[in-house]
Amino acid sequence: MDTAEQAVKAEAFRALHRAPPLLLMANAWDAITARLFEAEGYAAVATTSGGVSWALGYADGEAAPWDEVVGQTARIARAVAVPVTADIEAGFGATPEAVARSIADIIGVGAVGVNLEDGASGAAPIRPIDDAVARIRAAREAAAMPACRLSSTPERTSI
Repeated sequence: MDTAEQAVKAEAFRALHRAPPLLLMANAWDAITARLFEAEGYAAVATTSGGVSWALGYADGEAAPWDEVVGQTARIARAVAVPVTADIEAGFGATPEAVARSIADIIGVGAVGVNLEDGASGAAPIRPIDDAVARIRAAREAAAMPACRLSSTPERTSI
């Protein structure tokens, strides 16, 4: 997908967030499920981190190798004409810089949106606010496409 096509999809995805009715997306785990959802009339497709991981033969929870997740996302984005947003769990990186690299990789293969989970492994169920802010800031900077814009929900942050 070229940059111009991706920018058009990103703007369409952004517009879907503002337009009624409620934005409803099905979660695809491979190219055929993405095509089926598009054929059923979904205006955008989201990946499912668990579904992608299991389709690749790994458990959920960032167990799948990142390059395989990126490859699966590329196949999904290539298979459909609608915008694709990728669930990349906690960003496949321990640091904000590593999350930024993940964002750049996933946008680079055609996704126009990204979900980042705010959960953390260990004793605390969610990340400390300063860590979460640093990760979001790094993700925003990595998403070089002007049409990609940050929005937040309690559970996820989308770029």
